[in-house]
Amino acid sequence: MHSIFRNFAATMRKVIGIGETVLDIIFKDGQPIGAVPGGSVFNGIISLGRAGIPAMFISETGNDRVGKHIINFARNNGVNADSINVFPDSKSPVSLAFLDDNNEAEYLFYKDHPHDRLDFVYPDIQPDDIVMFGSFYAVNPVIRPQVAGFLEYARQRGAILYYDVNFRAAHKDEVMKITPNLLENLEMADIVRGSKEDFRVLYGKDDPLRVYNAEISFYCKRFICTRGAQPVSLIAGAIRKEYPIVDTQTVSTIGAGDNFNAGLVYGMMHHGILRSHIEQGLSEEQWDSIIHWAQLFSANCCQSIHNSISVDFGQSLQQERNGFNEKK
Repeated sequence: MHSIFRNFAATMRKVIGIGETVLDIIFKDGQPIGAVPGGSVFNGIISLGRAGIPAMFISETGNDRVGKHIINFARNNGVNADSINVFPDSKSPVSLAFLDDNNEAEYLFYKDHPHDRLDFVYPDIQPDDIVMFGSFYAVNPVIRPQVAGFLEYARQRGAILYYDVNFRAAHKDEVMKITPNLLENLEMADIVRGSKEDFRVLYGKDDPLRVYNAEISFYCKRFICTRGAQPVSLIAGAIRKEYPIVDTQTVSTIGAGDNFNAGLVYGMMHHGILRSHIEQGLSEEQWDSIIHWAQLFSANCCQSIHNSISVDFGQSLQQERNGFNEKK
């Protein structure tokens, strides 16, 4: 272990995710091959729970079998689900994910909530806890007051805010409407990640440096752009770097970006990276390590139709940490 890193076992922190829940029904060649609880931030939080990281999730679901399944799924994977609110008069959302020949998904969403709502009690947040947020949920005007209030509370409490833009083409007609909320998210975030598809929808461009210079740099100085099979781009202070994709046998790419997020957060926890370190500027070696974790999580997720890392991979991470602590 390099001296610049501090293993997180000495100071256990937690991760709080806020976002949507959904049941993903996955199709291949026109036939359903699985049904998996999902949601962009939810997928990453499940992976962190499987890896033994203290994690909780803030969301809502319907009062039905799907909602109960999602809540039980979270708890069975080590995630605190006490802040998943159940609405008695609504059904849980469902998405249909159709995998193409490259195992990339095209989605249809079905949502039966009368309207978007969000009702929760702020959880305890301590300095250097990590808050994960993103997707349309994080810019939705209907629930914006609650989301923005929570993010401001987390920031005041000293948490690290990790923002995954995750803005899909299904919402392209709403770009103008959500732009003020998007800019506010960029300004609050300590680290911003997005995909080339996100930025193509939002800005009509997908070159990472162009996107950063024109749209991100004024608000946040730490930017990661994922580009499918192309290298991951990092721009952080004076650091400009690209990371080749980990070669893997892909079964489904549904949770690839979500688990990139989870792996990067895991890397920050694993190496004891605090908000003060981020503000001072991480070294190239530190970025190399946490992005390595991000790619490992993403690659593992892509090896199955499930939206998160495998249980076995999560257990291997816990065993590795336990062995490290015993040696100490």
